[in-house]
Amino acid sequence: MTDERRGKRVEDLPDWAKRLYEDYGSPELDGLGDVFQGPLMGRKSGLRKDDIIEVLLDRRMLPEDCEPWVRGMLIGTTRSAIEILDYNGDFRSVARDVIVEVRLVTHLRRTYIEDRELLKFEKDDMRRRSEMHEKAEKTGEGYESSLWG
Repeated sequence: MTDERRGKRVEDLPDWAKRLYEDYGSPELDGLGDVFQGPLMGRKSGLRKDDIIEVLLDRRMLPEDCEPWVRGMLIGTTRSAIEILDYNGDFRSVARDVIVEVRLVTHLRRTYIEDRELLKFEKDDMRRRSEMHEKAEKTGEGYESSLWG
């Protein structure tokens, strides 16, 4: 494996990543790369949801016969873990404390601010959460006592 990102073209992807790429719908990879130089507003880098990644785990935390690499698609992150759909289709939550290195194989989505689908999802999700919060307040005990008058 080289130190640079491997997924600039579909042909560059390892076999396990090609299967994830095809299952994802085989998006066009051109224009999804990182930009590190140039005007600040034009720069874009970092991991994104649905990226295909490789995570190297600290061998001291693993049983002797265990593979130190977790390979798959980044599903999400939490404060203490990253969530991955591995190349076997299994969901894995990996504690940040045992991660030594994360390597980007390829991006499959646009950058956050350019990703209209993701922005729409988050807007709809905020609306749904707000409606659920209002409903919980109305149906919870003490709702009438919080009204003025």
